[in-house]
Amino acid sequence: MDALSPERARARRAWAVSLGVAAVAAVFALGICGPSARGAERAPTAPAATAPPKPHLLIFAAASLADVLEEVDGAFTAQSGIAVAGSYAASSVLAKQIEAGAGADVFFSADVDWVDYLDERGLLKRGSRREVLGNQLVLVAPAGSSLRLEVTPHLDLAAALGSGGRLAVADPDSVPAGVYARAALMKLGLWERFAGRLARGENVRTALAYVARGEAPLGIVYHTDALAEKRVREVGVFPDDTHPPIRYVVALVAPSRPEAAQLVEFLGGERARAVFVRYGFVPLRPPAAVSPVR
Repeated sequence: MDALSPERARARRAWAVSLGVAAVAAVFALGICGPSARGAERAPTAPAATAPPKPHLLIFAAASLADVLEEVDGAFTAQSGIAVAGSYAASSVLAKQIEAGAGADVFFSADVDWVDYLDERGLLKRGSRREVLGNQLVLVAPAGSSLRLEVTPHLDLAAALGSGGRLAVADPDSVPAGVYARAALMKLGLWERFAGRLARGENVRTALAYVARGEAPLGIVYHTDALAEKRVREVGVFPDDTHPPIRYVVALVAPSRPEAAQLVEFLGGERARAVFVRYGFVPLRPPAAVSPVR
């Protein structure tokens, strides 16, 4: 065998030393942690702390459902042991997030249109759509207001708003509550005159907040929103024939966790209906299946 050069000899010694250090470290570790510490083998193991349930299902729901679903989801968790987390915003915003790949299990929209939007793109499970709830469209004013308005084509909205006052609505270009509001104002012959005097909110709860904070003298929201906010009061109700029927539609997102079907079933059941009624919603009996628009 050829004699090693000085450089190769130094490299081989360094390699041998590193092996020795590694071996010593391994033996040392075994001496501390290995099975030779027999007393440690017999020591009782402390019970693991019970962690609170982590969100297992994610529901994307219209902003107007935020309060009631906190209670309904809690009841579902108590019954099933399946935890639920909710994300609340305008139905249009949530639909776009689902389209972009957000990991929702259930979509609970304030209208049929955004459910159609997702269904047409193959993003919902076929046959899972259900109309679950109805609602009313109302005019609200700050709680201290003495206004009483009859919502008819003769409604003097200009006098009610006052000089420079704006009408708070959810964005009528995309948000269901705003779309219903625009339809109602058009039906009453008021849209052209007041379209330029809107305080547009990103969702119905934002429009509600404008009135609650006194930033707008009037707003158009759902009846259930008015009930949820003590700083406003209803001053008028839009007749049902002034706008399309207000329908909340729930559907399974594709793909979703298998347990999500249990949540959708629960949302249409008797226990959930009792809660929805208490919050001012109108449960549909039984929840109606909705055929997708093709």
